[in-house]
Amino acid sequence: MSTPPPLHRRRPPTAVLVRRWTTLLGALVVLALVVVAATTGTAGTGRRGRAGTTTTEHSTSPPGPQAAAGSGCPAIAHPLPGMPPVPDPCDVYSADAAGDLSATARAARPLVYVPNGLSDSVDEIDPTTYQVVRTFPVGRLPQHVVPSWDLKTLWVTNDQSDSVTPIDPVTGDPGTPVSVADPYNMYFTPDGRYAIVVAEALRRLDFRDPHTMALAHSLPVPCPGVDHLDFSADGTYLIASCEFADSLVKVDVEHQSVVGTLTLRSGAVPQDVKLSPDGKVFYVADMTSNGVWEIDGVSLRVIGFIPTGKGAHGLYVSRDTTDLYVSNRGAGTVSVISFATRRVVATWTLPPESGPHLGPGTAPASPDMGGVSADGKVLWLSGRYNSDVYAIDTTTGQQIARIPVGHGPHGLCVWPQPGRYSLGHTGILR
Repeated sequence: MSTPPPLHRRRPPTAVLVRRWTTLLGALVVLALVVVAATTGTAGTGRRGRAGTTTTEHSTSPPGPQAAAGSGCPAIAHPLPGMPPVPDPCDVYSADAAGDLSATARAARPLVYVPNGLSDSVDEIDPTTYQVVRTFPVGRLPQHVVPSWDLKTLWVTNDQSDSVTPIDPVTGDPGTPVSVADPYNMYFTPDGRYAIVVAEALRRLDFRDPHTMALAHSLPVPCPGVDHLDFSADGTYLIASCEFADSLVKVDVEHQSVVGTLTLRSGAVPQDVKLSPDGKVFYVADMTSNGVWEIDGVSLRVIGFIPTGKGAHGLYVSRDTTDLYVSNRGAGTVSVISFATRRVVATWTLPPESGPHLGPGTAPASPDMGGVSADGKVLWLSGRYNSDVYAIDTTTGQQIARIPVGHGPHGLCVWPQPGRYSLGHTGILR
């Protein structure tokens, strides 16, 4: 089997050498966490997973009210000014129920948008036929397709062209690119006032006008490789991952200032970030620790770790907000974590790719970024190294379809999705 093609991500010159020395240390740290959990009685026993796969439950949840399932949720007393009120303080995703589309979202043409990083294009997939219905060119190294805060535009972040391409979700038609420096990723403040362009190579978060993309303020961050983030339940702060610095950074949203950093462990490669429905825990996928960190955002400290699989990468909340789907890119699997127990309750294994182009061998699946369908029945993920997109049944964990797309597919967006407004990425709606 041939080596997967490079994805042209910019890394510090010493990163490769550092990883060689830290990978073993990281594995030992993770093993120690699991051993501690087992000796303290928190490690679960084997059980039958939802997809019929035998799995092992893992938990390193701390004692006390943070881990208590069903505990009372305090009212959000001082939210970010201008942020829409949270309907249910126990569930920040309560407006994202299956089929609960806003009037704006209902007008959109149902499509799955796939940015092909190595083909400099976007494929549009019809989610009912599982067929590519259109392909159009964009800028160099498109990374993500991002829904705007008002749900009226989808933005393609053309990382190496320093531009973003707008898409009209009603028609699926692309528009004229807008100049934006180093747009690896994009988010929106919960009040809708700013787009936050994640300028990874420039080591900063750029607060911009959400419509024109005019720059309002550049915030340097004290770490290389900033790439994914999520917001607190009250919208007052965000937690961002720093892929090349083993760490996380905390930012005051209203004042656009860094208020804290947290080192996970030497050699960690943190990726996607997702808030729990009750707002108490930030989950952070880590590709070299092969699992998900649990972070207390208020105190900015690690409160647990959940092993999932090799190359843990993307995080997606189920439509009923009971589970977190974790794409393990290096393992070709998806782990299902229960929010109630903070344990892995199922592991779904995607079949390897085969075909004449691979000769006598096969290529493992490489589930990366994506999203959940509006009805919650399908998890869509890009196959980063396979030039494929996977459609996965969320009830059985079985692959429904595998759709050939361009090379290097990355942050695909399923649209429309339920919710009142978008916080960005491939679809974080609340």
